[in-house]
Amino acid sequence: MSEHVIEDLVADSVRVLDGHAEAGDPRVRDWFAVLYDFESGYDCSFTKFRVMDILLHRGYTYRFPVDRHPDYAEQSAYFDALTEFTGLRTFDEDAPDFDGYESWLEDGYVDPPFLYCDAGTALWRRMVAVGELHGPDAAPLRRTRVIEVVREVAVAAEKEHDRELIGLWYAFGCATLVGGPAGCPFDVDELAEMSLVQDLRAVVRRTDALPIAQQSPYGCPVEYADDHDLEAWWWQL
Repeated sequence: MSEHVIEDLVADSVRVLDGHAEAGDPRVRDWFAVLYDFESGYDCSFTKFRVMDILLHRGYTYRFPVDRHPDYAEQSAYFDALTEFTGLRTFDEDAPDFDGYESWLEDGYVDPPFLYCDAGTALWRRMVAVGELHGPDAAPLRRTRVIEVVREVAVAAEKEHDRELIGLWYAFGCATLVGGPAGCPFDVDELAEMSLVQDLRAVVRRTDALPIAQQSPYGCPVEYADDHDLEAWWWQL
């Protein structure tokens, strides 16, 4: 069953970022990449068509006629026979390096009559190599931290008076937003000095979004034995 809270969170974040970022801001597609990578860590459906106009406009997703696929000349019968949404990557479950289906969008996807690819994927790189994409569209994604994106979402959401969006993001805690799979690698003093964390917490305070965070099913305080002070600090503004 899809985790609709996560799906809505990502789609709403895409909308609020698009609404408040300046036209042509190259960071926006990097932010979108982080959001969809975040979504991929949960049991979510394919949701990009909810906001496809934004993704296309901001240069995160690219759309072409199907016959512009680099393999179309050799596989025209296959492409012409597609009548519904199809991810183009194929998998061999018996291959020794098979590691699941998470990369199913890497080779693009078709929703007839169009072919789509997202910035940074294998098909995007091929389209750059054959000259279908150039200039800013051919620039690689820049490595961007989750906390940077969440800070931008929170600042934009405050302007929209969207306390729920702010609170739901804050609920994921410092391990997810600042750390990673092994937890948060910083202590309280280090976190407290980070401008991105300061900005996020200031928005949470101004909007009184902490109660929303505390009620979220995704509340994720740090659970490691030496991090109790860190956990307490995050949840006490």
